[in-house]
Amino acid sequence: MGQFIHLKANDGHSFGAYETGPAGKARGGLIVIQEIFGVNAHVRRVADGFAADGYRVIAPSIFDRAERGADLGYDKADVDRGVALRKQIEIAHMLLDIAATRDALAGAGKVGIVGYCLGGSLAWLAAAKVPGLAAAVGYYGGTIADSLGEKPRCPVMLHFGELDQGIPLADVEKIRSVAEPLGAEIFVYPGAGHAFNRDGHQALHEPSARLARERTLKFLGKHVG
Repeated sequence: MGQFIHLKANDGHSFGAYETGPAGKARGGLIVIQEIFGVNAHVRRVADGFAADGYRVIAPSIFDRAERGADLGYDKADVDRGVALRKQIEIAHMLLDIAATRDALAGAGKVGIVGYCLGGSLAWLAAAKVPGLAAAVGYYGGTIADSLGEKPRCPVMLHFGELDQGIPLADVEKIRSVAEPLGAEIFVYPGAGHAFNRDGHQALHEPSARLARERTLKFLGKHVG
């Protein structure tokens, strides 16, 4: 089990973050970036899972710039609240918080980033705009197709669901046409929709989640440790 800590970005903003890690020496550091629901129980379980695999993990509360300690569920009211919080925060400020999280993990060795939905898009942007990352993994990032002018500085892996109603396959192919020549690995999961990795929710597509996690761990093992 992890604990909440406080970090400070270069612009002076102080924010919360969930930190967890292995019992022994870490094989590397890992930033886990939330969906639009804050650092909720699902995100904390994801972080704990990577910690069990040997990584020191920090999941920053990037919504703290709009509402401190956001921890949302998945009903319509919480979805609307999450969307509203997202709109209040500039992407550049989220990237400042990611950079501060990277700095906090420096003692763990190489640092990678894994993000989901909003976090998946941020992982792609961080690969281009946040120096010092060893690898980036994005799950169903909905705005990656609109951010293809960014060139990643580190290896990238992207996961998409075939049936994702918010990310059409035409967008995935657009991403593939630009990102694969840059070395990115891109996977589409048959039968999976959006948020297919979200455990405890109807969106979970367990076979796809399991395979994507296996690929992610192999990728992180190669580039982070």
